[in-house]
Amino acid sequence: MMRETNPSAVHLLNPRTCLQTEEAPMGYVYDDQNIFAKILRGEIPNTTVLETEHSLAFRDLYPQAPVHVLVIPKGAYVCYDHFAQEASDAEILDYTRAIGKVCEMEGVAKDGFRMISNAGVAGVQEVPHLHVHILAGRPLGRMLQPA
Repeated sequence: MMRETNPSAVHLLNPRTCLQTEEAPMGYVYDDQNIFAKILRGEIPNTTVLETEHSLAFRDLYPQAPVHVLVIPKGAYVCYDHFAQEASDAEILDYTRAIGKVCEMEGVAKDGFRMISNAGVAGVQEVPHLHVHILAGRPLGRMLQPA
């Protein structure tokens, strides 16, 4: 389910963000003014669910299900492939365990949940900072409509 976003509050992903550029030969351009970077710096408040050494989980401002938590790494990673290539083993382990811990804390593992991580323009990534949405608390329907 899509939601309208306020362009002044959310920096939409530029088509170049996940592409190789002269400025970013590894292929990723991180915008440190994105909303999640501002949350990590304490410039924008959030409702924290869990904070670890390398990860932060907080409630979505516009929940799409009774449980809607975002989990982000504290490092400057645009999308999952960027994270997988450049994050340390400690960051990857911490992030993976933080996602599992949030599911445990929210009590969603028994009945089921959905994890979504959009990447790039075709994936409709709205914020150029890796994040996973954990959605649960009601039947969520089909993930995608048949083509």
